[in-house]
Amino acid sequence: MIVRRSALVTQPASHLFDLIEAAEHYPSFLPWCAEARIISRDEQQVSAELKLSWHGVTFDLHTRNPKQRPHFMAIRLAQGPFSRFEGEWRLTELGASACKVAFLLDYEFNSAWMTRAAGTVFSRVADSLVDAFVAQAMATAPPEPAPPASAA
Repeated sequence: MIVRRSALVTQPASHLFDLIEAAEHYPSFLPWCAEARIISRDEQQVSAELKLSWHGVTFDLHTRNPKQRPHFMAIRLAQGPFSRFEGEWRLTELGASACKVAFLLDYEFNSAWMTRAAGTVFSRVADSLVDAFVAQAMATAPPEPAPPASAA
C-alpha cells in the first residue's frame, strides 16, 4: 500500500518538522498512538518505539529515522509487523511562515492475518497523518511577535 499526502501550511517548516520528529508527544494528539518512547536522538537520526492501538487492533512499531532538520525525515522500520515499511516527510519552505509538507509511506504487512486484522485501520491512520500534524502545528503555533510600540 502506498500513501501520498501533502498540504500547504501557514507555519514555518521548522515548527512542523519539530512536531513530526518529537514522537514522544504523539500520544497527546494522535488518538491511535497509545504509547511512544524515544530510544535515541541525535542530529542525524531519531529512533522511537510506538504502540499503536485503534478499534481493538494493537501492535508495536520500532523505527530508525534519518533526518535533516527542517526539510526531511525518512521513516525506516527496525521492528514491527511489516514486510515493507518505509517512507518520508519532506518540508519545503514557502516563506518565513509557510511551508509545503509532503508525506509518503509504502508498507505491507508481513502476514495475511495482520493485513485482515489491521489493514483497514492502519490505512486510515496513515491516510490521516498529514491532517493530524497540520492541525497540531496550528494548535501549537508560536505566538506572533507583538508589533513595535509606536513613538508618541
